[in-house]
Amino acid sequence: MEVTGKIKWLDETKTYGNNGFRKREVVVTTEEQYPQHILVEFIQDKCDLLNAFQMGQNVKIGINLRGREWVNPQGETKYFNSVQGWRIEAVGETSSSELPPMPPPPAFEPADDATDGPDDDLPF
Repeated sequence: MEVTGKIKWLDETKTYGNNGFRKREVVVTTEEQYPQHILVEFIQDKCDLLNAFQMGQNVKIGINLRGREWVNPQGETKYFNSVQGWRIEAVGETSSSELPPMPPPPAFEPADDATDGPDDDLPF
C-alpha cells in the first residue's frame, strides 16, 4: 500500500527501552477532496530514510498496516493499529535541468514569409 501527500510534521528519531528500539514519526497530509492527516511510523533502520526529507515536501510512502492485540490487567482485550513506513520517495518535483529550456514567446509567432509561397505546398 502507499500514501501520497505533503509532509506536515516530521519528528526526530526517538529511542525506547534498554534494547535501543528506535522510532521516527511523520505526518502526511493527503491531497484529496477531504484531506487526511496520516501518521506513519518508521522503525529501527528505516528511521534513517527520513533524513533526506523536510516539511512541505511531496512524498509517496510505501506502508504496511499492523494490528495487535493486548489484554489489560482487568482481562479486557484491546486492539491497536499502526501504519508503518518502509519506503519513501519524493514526488512531483522535477528539477529544471531535466527539462529542455522553454523558447521565448516570439518563437511561437508565425513567420512573416509564410504566405509568399504557393497556395498548396503539400508534397502529396
